[in-house]
Amino acid sequence: MQAIRTATPDGLALAAQAWGNPQGLEILFVHGFSQSHLSWRRQVSDAAMAREFRMVTFDLRGHGASDKPLQPDFYGQDRLWAGDVAAVMAAAGLRRPVIVGWSYAGRVISDYVKAHGTARIAGINYVDALTKTEPALLGPGRKHIAAMTSEDLATNIAGTRAFLRACFEVQPSPDDFETMLAFNMVVPARVRAAMQKRAPNPGDALAALDCPVLVTHGALDQIILPAMGEFTASAARRAGLSIYQGIGHAPFWEDAPRFNRELADFARQAHGSRRECRERGSYRQG
Repeated sequence: MQAIRTATPDGLALAAQAWGNPQGLEILFVHGFSQSHLSWRRQVSDAAMAREFRMVTFDLRGHGASDKPLQPDFYGQDRLWAGDVAAVMAAAGLRRPVIVGWSYAGRVISDYVKAHGTARIAGINYVDALTKTEPALLGPGRKHIAAMTSEDLATNIAGTRAFLRACFEVQPSPDDFETMLAFNMVVPARVRAAMQKRAPNPGDALAALDCPVLVTHGALDQIILPAMGEFTASAARRAGLSIYQGIGHAPFWEDAPRFNRELADFARQAHGSRRECRERGSYRQG
């Protein structure tokens, strides 16, 4: 693992990490609400993935080892999140990665696409991703987020534990759950609250996508309902939909072998598709 430290346009420090083959096809992983780059351990530690791909992870602002200012203004604007993705891509030297976004990262990808277009994206894998602010598409497990924003520590811990349990149909081992709880608790309550108060996302970025899209969704997701995945796949022009039966909100963890195979196949196809478009002269600059 290569540690990468970069600054955002508004002056925050972000922690990023590069894994795998330095010359491989590029994949950028973006984690979800209250999580960290450690969410992707079953991808970056996979030997086959490491041989073929250059994988980059990072901690979102307010998360993991990245800076965590408590003022709400650091979390409210779309341009801030878009700038974070662009800063990590630049610092890691990514030319045109496939972006994999889990859960809240669907919103972050929308922020990036609206600000920067798709010129530097080979493809997008939306994983149980929030691509539109629509209560009817959200699951009952999100009720625990209110407690996660509490300044009362006991309430916060209880809410975080319940939220994490709701993220998995196939539950993590006790050791893995302890690690997940630890990196979730690194995120301050006020950061979580500020993220929840962002303006609604209408989902309009999807129709503008001109890159290949894979939508991955657990059929038993209690956080973001499968109907959100179906919406994403129908709104994006070049999208495929992969539903994981018996799986919850985290298919990349609950069924890592299948997820890694499908991601690897998609990444190869997406990088090839973008190269063909450029050679034909039909590649749009976002």
